[in-house]
Amino acid sequence: MKTYLYLSISLLFFTNTTAFPSKELSDPNVIMEQLISEIKDVQLKYDKLISDKALQIQTLNKALQIAISTEQKVDILVQKDLVNREISILKMDVTSEISKIRYLKGLQIIKILYEKVLSLDHHFASVRTLSEINKMSNPNQYPEYEKLKEIVSAKKDKKSGFELTSILGTNTVVSLVQTFTSMLSSSMTKDEKEKELANVECILDFTLRMQNDLNTIYFETAFLQKSNAKMKEDIETLFRDYTKPIGYMATLENCRSNDDWETVTQKMEEYLTKLKAATGSPQYKMQVNLEFPIDRLLQFITQYNNFIDQGGKFYEKFKIILNSYENEKKCETKLPLEYKKLKSDIDVAIDKFNIAYKPVEVNGTKMKEILYGLNEFD
Repeated sequence: MKTYLYLSISLLFFTNTTAFPSKELSDPNVIMEQLISEIKDVQLKYDKLISDKALQIQTLNKALQIAISTEQKVDILVQKDLVNREISILKMDVTSEISKIRYLKGLQIIKILYEKVLSLDHHFASVRTLSEINKMSNPNQYPEYEKLKEIVSAKKDKKSGFELTSILGTNTVVSLVQTFTSMLSSSMTKDEKEKELANVECILDFTLRMQNDLNTIYFETAFLQKSNAKMKEDIETLFRDYTKPIGYMATLENCRSNDDWETVTQKMEEYLTKLKAATGSPQYKMQVNLEFPIDRLLQFITQYNNFIDQGGKFYEKFKIILNSYENEKKCETKLPLEYKKLKSDIDVAIDKFNIAYKPVEVNGTKMKEILYGLNEFD
């Protein structure tokens, strides 16, 4: 029984058995602490009750040893059988209570992590888009450079010059080569050339140095967004499999939008009533159906933790990339506002990955307890 209780303490990890966490409670690690406390309370309660029954058995055994008549012995054996039945019922009750705590805590974790996944989905949808990245990394998007191209075009050698096609005109490298080639052969004076170059030097330096890095940030953010979409699908599948044994058929999205968590709790209560009334193989099957989704929940938590850890590292990398522009101070007044906004967004994202989306603490020794019911202090 002790081993089972340790397994039960670990195998789900989260708050309050009767309902779901308040809006303020969004940290699954806090729920884990509360779960352990609740399970320990149940353990102490039933250990005391079963211990009292065990003392009754000892007393009856002593009485049986000194009993003389057959009638006395039969009476004592009947009492002993009744007490043993009461012990069996208590063991069933503790199993039922722990299953209820574990199951409801799992639902609470699913609810909390779903909110975090939805929040992440909103976060990725609001980060810099490809058009904004292109605006920062392509000099053709800057009015100062467009002005330079107009001046060069007006003063270039019409005989040797040529106009780029609409496709090549948006290509950074081709556009720059054409502009500077035309400038060299244009009628612009040396002073005019130096003046116009001074107006665009920071823009050209920034875009040429940072173009590949900015594109890296965009595509890796797109990868994170796609990974989060997959995680959203997985937690919705987890909820379906988790609630199927108790007969709740609504999707996680519908349950959330209709605030239908109390119905899930009610279905759980009905299932436990049937479980306690069942015997033999049907009872064992119902218990397994209740326990199996917990393993799926643990797998998802591992997936979530890995994703959050990966996301945090990606954003730390983005921060290093954005801070790597070596002429930032010299060109501070010429840099695009989108660049400064992106740096600010990255800082906010790092804080969120470290605080709001932080991993659930179920690794190491605790994971061993969860999976195998092993406690190093047994």
